Amino acid sequence: MYNMSRRPRRNRKSSAIRAMVQETNVSINDFIYPLFLIEGSDKKEEISSMPGIYRYSLDLMLREIKECVDFGIKGFCVFPSLGDDKKDKYATEGHNRNSLYIESLVKIKSQFPDIVLMTDIAMDPYSIDGHDGILENGEILNDETLEILGKMALAQAEAGVDILGPSDMMDGRVGYIRSVLDQAGYTQVSIMSYTAKYASAFYGPFREALDSAPKFGDKKTYQMNPANASEALIEADLDVKEGADMIMVKPALSYLDIIKSLKDNYDVPVVAYNVSGEYAMIKAAAEKGWLDGEKVMMESLLSIKRAGASIIITYFAKDAAKLLLEKQ
Repeated sequence: MYNMSRRPRRNRKSSAIRAMVQETNVSINDFIYPLFLIEGSDKKEEISSMPGIYRYSLDLMLREIKECVDFGIKGFCVFPSLGDDKKDKYATEGHNRNSLYIESLVKIKSQFPDIVLMTDIAMDPYSIDGHDGILENGEILNDETLEILGKMALAQAEAGVDILGPSDMMDGRVGYIRSVLDQAGYTQVSIMSYTAKYASAFYGPFREALDSAPKFGDKKTYQMNPANASEALIEADLDVKEGADMIMVKPALSYLDIIKSLKDNYDVPVVAYNVSGEYAMIKAAAEKGWLDGEKVMMESLLSIKRAGASIIITYFAKDAAKLLLEKQ
């Protein structure tokens, strides 16, 4: 018989050895859990395209955060779901200190001072047009939008937020927001830039959750072309130079190469957003019995981590945390 000097299977021969040589591990510490806020009290509305994910009124959101904290989840990103009566052309509700969103952020951070509280900075949840910037004559105005984003950032920082997530993809917004924060004394508030946010078809369920689909056209003049990889390096160069503390790739599973590229080229943490469509596909297939939902969930999260993400924003956070705790 041929004498093989190297037999890789020797490192796979038992579960104990496989655990010892495992190169990548997914931890509860890796997760940020997105949550959707609505008006009212004692309200919990399931999002039809995202089984197990709900819109919460603040009282029930606080209860949900407490349950997640007990599972070990430390990071939360809160998105507001507003009625059209709260929306206008200039997204003024987005920087209203007396708004449901800003007041809720204050209460969340007050009740849970040790969590990492993240927010989203973009006009679309508050804009009657459903776009991330000011819409004029069919064009998204870049520089004029920055002033609004800066006002949002300052209002959220004042509310006690730990990490701001500019998701708008306007040019120069990281530097502008960093300048606004620093001039106001909020030098310790972090910026997690949506650096490589692609114009993806995987966002559909999220837009249902927030009722934030654009009323006119699409977002391709500011979100990135899914065909482009090198362009992500241009965006990352700018964001890091402008003061981003972390850089994000969104979506995750179809863009693992982009995650790896940013990880290989930059010395700031890389974040991946495991988006609503990715979640919905796995949940739907599992409900049909076509896939083992838990195994595919964990394999997907592992692949994102293996590609180079230090942090994963994922709707699977609670399910995955439960599973990881059971295995301890």
